[in-house]
Amino acid sequence: MKNTPLVSVICLCYNHERYVAEALLSVLNQTYPRIELIIVDDASNDHSVEVIEKLIEGVENVNFIRLQENHGNCIAFNLGFKASSGDYIIDLAADDVLIKTRVERGVEEFLAHSKEFGVHFTDAMYIDEYSSVIGYHYERDQYGSLVNSVSEGDVYKTLVEKYLVCTPTMMIKRSVMEFLEGYDESLAYEDFDFWVRSARNFKYMYTDQILVKKRALSNSMSKSHFKEAKFMESTLKVCRKIYKLNTSEEENKALKVRVRYEMRQAIINNHYDIAHEFYDLFRDSNGGFLLRGIFWLIINLRPDLRWMRRFQGEPI
Repeated sequence: MKNTPLVSVICLCYNHERYVAEALLSVLNQTYPRIELIIVDDASNDHSVEVIEKLIEGVENVNFIRLQENHGNCIAFNLGFKASSGDYIIDLAADDVLIKTRVERGVEEFLAHSKEFGVHFTDAMYIDEYSSVIGYHYERDQYGSLVNSVSEGDVYKTLVEKYLVCTPTMMIKRSVMEFLEGYDESLAYEDFDFWVRSARNFKYMYTDQILVKKRALSNSMSKSHFKEAKFMESTLKVCRKIYKLNTSEEENKALKVRVRYEMRQAIINNHYDIAHEFYDLFRDSNGGFLLRGIFWLIINLRPDLRWMRRFQGEPI
């Protein structure tokens, strides 16, 4: 038992009274024998705390951290990480659910791969507020097989260009989080920044199994990502980091794809000041002359294009 790696599951809760019990039970019922559960409540104003306290009463290897003020995911996670001791880390939102073999499979994969690999991820099942299945992260055919292969290994360029990983499916080596010094607390959300900074220095490995249930709610952070300025500002900060991290022309091309997409989202959500800053980055990264001209004209005229939201597709 002593030679079995310890896994820390850091569960972040904010007003999740309806779902937090299911999330915590999914951790406590894992098949893997050595798990510490660290719960961070980010100043919930519903009954989440009461639900948590009742559920963990008398349960070993659980650390409950109650924050008196709301700090957001990045700071809340970092506080949980500082309190953790695990060789591997899972960042679990209190409305998501781990399949019972998720931790066991992740440890097996890490032990079977070289030290270059720092992140393990899997497919996810999307569920609604009633826990009904509404889809999967990766497209599958009628036989359940992947329609497209999933990138692994050196995925830096892929993560710059498009969204690849379903965040709650990740298991992260502790040394990766220590190398990055946790999440960037100046950002409004954590995953995009984590992906590019970690993938620059560590490899990713994928297991083609559905080992997490990701809850898709109408009021979730991902739904407001393009509508609220603070999230777009964080994306802009990450894109500027990428501009400095890139080391090849192929990576620069991937950044241009990303910046063009994010600039378009800023425009159709009427965040023209942010769109202008994306434009500057697009120009500095040698974005196409014709596209630069079109974006420059739109940004300076500032038409109200919010009606185009209805045609807005999924993230790239």
